Amino acid sequence: MYLILINGSNFKNMQKIIYNMKKAVILFSGGQDSTTCLYWAKQNFTEIYAIGFDYGQKHKIEIEAAQKICDKENINYKIFDIKNLLNVNNETNLRITEGRNTLFLTLAGIYAKSLGVTDLITGTCQMDFNDYPDCRRKFIDSIQLTLSLGIDIDFRIHTPLMYLTKAETWKMAKDLNILDIIINDTRTDYNGSDIFNEWGYGVNDNHATELRAKGYYEAKQNNWI
Repeated sequence: MYLILINGSNFKNMQKIIYNMKKAVILFSGGQDSTTCLYWAKQNFTEIYAIGFDYGQKHKIEIEAAQKICDKENINYKIFDIKNLLNVNNETNLRITEGRNTLFLTLAGIYAKSLGVTDLITGTCQMDFNDYPDCRRKFIDSIQLTLSLGIDIDFRIHTPLMYLTKAETWKMAKDLNILDIIINDTRTDYNGSDIFNEWGYGVNDNHATELRAKGYYEAKQNNWI
């Protein structure tokens, strides 16, 4: 039996989920956030199906990183080619791809139903990504209801990072004992940089890497990592 308590307010760390161990589909890019969620999922579900998307992003090295992590953890990884379905902006620092999570979660729901899975996991976080409308809690609540009605199955969308700052996400990685994996195996940099730093790969000239590096040093200053 499932008891799902989801707080839709802006208070962080108020999402509490109590549920039996079972299967889940996770949206997995190979970046810091989704990898943290993957290892959270490993502690909370008996079987995980990971999915990724090739949507024409410049930093496709993320997909390679995701495959390597899944191979190491013996997790099935399926990549959907949707390059012609999204308008990708690879030129700006922020790299907003409108509707990305809307499409990702819709495809995840369809795929999950084919597997008999009702739990979806995504690394969306409204604390750091207020510029992305489909990362916010109210959007997740909305699409959870829409998918449940449209596909006629009772979906639950888990967002372990929703109210965490990037520094708190680093702390969560430490608590999950995966700091080395996050630093050495994940890719976040929008340009796919191979330059290695104490916080991982990237150059501090794009939004994703700026958040990653800033969060790392904040977590370090707070003695969280």
